[in-house]
Amino acid sequence: MNYLQALILGIIEGLTEFLPVSSTGHLIIGSTLLGLDTSNQFVQLFIVAIQLGTILSVIVLYFKRFLKSLDFYYRLIVAFIPAAILGVLFSKKIDAFLGSIEVVAVALLVGGIVLLFIDKVFKNPTVESADKVPYPKAFVIGIWQCLAMIPGVSRSAASIIGGMQQKLTKKAAAEFSFFLAVPTMFGATAKKLFDFYKQGYRVSSHELGLLGVGNLVGFVVAIIAIKSFINFVSKHGFQAFGVYRIIVGIVILIFIFSGHSLQMV
Repeated sequence: MNYLQALILGIIEGLTEFLPVSSTGHLIIGSTLLGLDTSNQFVQLFIVAIQLGTILSVIVLYFKRFLKSLDFYYRLIVAFIPAAILGVLFSKKIDAFLGSIEVVAVALLVGGIVLLFIDKVFKNPTVESADKVPYPKAFVIGIWQCLAMIPGVSRSAASIIGGMQQKLTKKAAAEFSFFLAVPTMFGATAKKLFDFYKQGYRVSSHELGLLGVGNLVGFVVAIIAIKSFINFVSKHGFQAFGVYRIIVGIVILIFIFSGHSLQMV
């Protein structure tokens, strides 16, 4: 991986992490198009660790909410528990999925179909603030989030759908998804780094530079994406994201079944 590739992947991460289109799926697609081997240890580490920059963007944008009360953190911990347990138990299976462009394509397609109808299925919300999600609802949203362990599903989409199913408004569901990303993504990155260290893998100075570029770019782009996403979803809902996912999924499947390579370089 070179610095231009890291910069491009940083832009992809920042644009897609908090949109219901799957940042991991897009990073795998982007890596493949850039000619990177998605089964390579560092590429897999990069795809996960690049999320740290986007975590910081949420904290910066919503820092007042994170300073509001301990109860805020308790709700996030409750919602994080399912992903923490399943992430530890099935980490090897998750890593195996990270190299599969086919899994990404199918997940994008199926998730897109779901997003076409989500606005009509989940009506009459009763929870208008992401700060006041009851603990049982927070736990259920955390279970929904676990679907995103399949690349292409989208952590954001899974947790937002879970939030709306639990009677949160679109805005509250999106914001709770942002907040829940902080412990979830930090935990996933820490687990990946620990696993690599335990296996004897050491990050070189060049790789540290690549991670630095990717995270910095992801941080800046994510701030813009979060603000735009909240405004768009509040006015227009999720159908546009559903259509986008379906198109991308179908295009990838056509390439796969026609025997063409997705690599551009």
